[in-house]
Amino acid sequence: MTVYRLAPFDLMTRLSHDLERLAAVAPGHDDLRQNLADWAPAVDICEKDDQFTLHADLPGVASKDIEVTLEKGVLTLSGSRALEPRDPSSGLRRAERTSGKFHRSFNLPKTADAQAVKARFTNGVLEVTIPKHAEVLARRIEVEAA
Repeated sequence: MTVYRLAPFDLMTRLSHDLERLAAVAPGHDDLRQNLADWAPAVDICEKDDQFTLHADLPGVASKDIEVTLEKGVLTLSGSRALEPRDPSSGLRRAERTSGKFHRSFNLPKTADAQAVKARFTNGVLEVTIPKHAEVLARRIEVEAA
């Protein structure tokens, strides 16, 4: 039994999306890679008193294929996920997993300590820890009685 998903306008929707991505790039814009990436990983960002933590879902990506850079206050995650060979005799009926290059960029606030950023990749999740500068952390001031 063959199952087909009814999506008569799927091709037009994808074309429209691709054209919007290309139109969003201004001439001379150096972030063309992000607009032309094949996919973008889902990312959660958490802020605590002393740090920011970013979690990016990168299932099926090898740690050697991930690049984390920080330049001029912009944290960039990029890399690629290889396309698995699709043998016609494997019985594959539907392929929805995305492969190819990915790219995400995030502007860091001035409170971020760019020199102490750390990245760890475990079980398909990239965790990037961005500490805050010590001098911007809130602290309690004791009030002396006169």
